[in-house]
Amino acid sequence: MRYQDLKYNTYVEILKEELVPAMGCTEPIAIAFCASNVREVLGHIPSRIEVYASGNIIKNVKSVIVPNTNGMKGLKASVAIGIIGGDPTKELEVIANVTEEQKQKTQEFLDTTPMNITHINSEEQLDVTIKLYKDGHSASVRIAGFHTNIVHIQKDTNVLYKSTSISKPSAKLTDRSILSMEGIYDFANSVNIDDVKEILERQLKYNKAISEE
Repeated sequence: MRYQDLKYNTYVEILKEELVPAMGCTEPIAIAFCASNVREVLGHIPSRIEVYASGNIIKNVKSVIVPNTNGMKGLKASVAIGIIGGDPTKELEVIANVTEEQKQKTQEFLDTTPMNITHINSEEQLDVTIKLYKDGHSASVRIAGFHTNIVHIQKDTNVLYKSTSISKPSAKLTDRSILSMEGIYDFANSVNIDDVKEILERQLKYNKAISEE
């Protein structure tokens, strides 16, 4: 694969997009990301929560420890920490900067706020809608297809955003249709390391820190 080719540069961009830091297992982080976004839409800490999730998400999140929660596990903890301490602008690092006070408030929030989880049948393995209620108002956000792909935003009866595509990545991401086993093998054997050195060094640093911990 030649360095000047569009195909080569596309593979480099895809690699950069895929090697994104996440604060913990990506499924609970996706839940926290969704929850933090819907809290922003509602503008308040809710008094009641409804979660609609695909079976794969419920299964994958069920027993996972959620980072920055003092060891709490599962979907409800993921939702709660996203609402109380999440920063939606940080995407998959949404709960990276949670404070000790927010951790405590998250447990208190879980103890006092009704939260119902409903399994939905979906063609998407990753499909979650979180709906929050407060003082007669509601807001909902749906993510589907991949971890930060918001496809629907609504406040009360007003639809604020609706995607025309779920399974396909957003226009911000590089088209993955160019990928093939042959192309990946060719890219791995011919890549100029300087083009990917920064992201690979970050991966090495993070994975080493995880293994040492």
